[in-house]
Amino acid sequence: MAVETITETTQYLTFKLEDELFALDIGKVREVLDFTSITKVPQTPDYMRGVINLRGSVVPVVDLRLKFGMAMAEQTVNTCVIIVEVELEGERVVMGAMADAVQEVMDLEPDQIEPPPRIGTKLNTDFIKGMGKHNEQFIIILDIDKVFTSGELELVQELEGAAA
Repeated sequence: MAVETITETTQYLTFKLEDELFALDIGKVREVLDFTSITKVPQTPDYMRGVINLRGSVVPVVDLRLKFGMAMAEQTVNTCVIIVEVELEGERVVMGAMADAVQEVMDLEPDQIEPPPRIGTKLNTDFIKGMGKHNEQFIIILDIDKVFTSGELELVQELEGAAA
């Protein structure tokens, strides 16, 4: 969904990674959990932190800082796991996204959202839905369905199958 297709007010869950503010469409968010112990799965990429038990279901957890090339952070009382639903070839995949802290749920009007920056041809910014502006601060609005490649999401499904 391009910025041009955002024609109505949308609610977003905002969260911090380092000093940057990110947002996810609230419709993709199931819940926010306090950080819990994560079971590491061998031979997975660094950003794939492992799996958690969510009411009897195995849910893979990704560290968004590492996925976006940021430094790993120490866990704090604010560290949380945002449980999201991602579309993969018509199927819904539930996964956890680690964030430094959740901020708030906010409404953004279409005129508060600009297209993602054109950074160059070598950098893939398809996963950025747009740049929100709120109180003179930029908010990077993520398209969670495009943050992960289909190969990465297949790995997530394999993790779920192996741990079940």
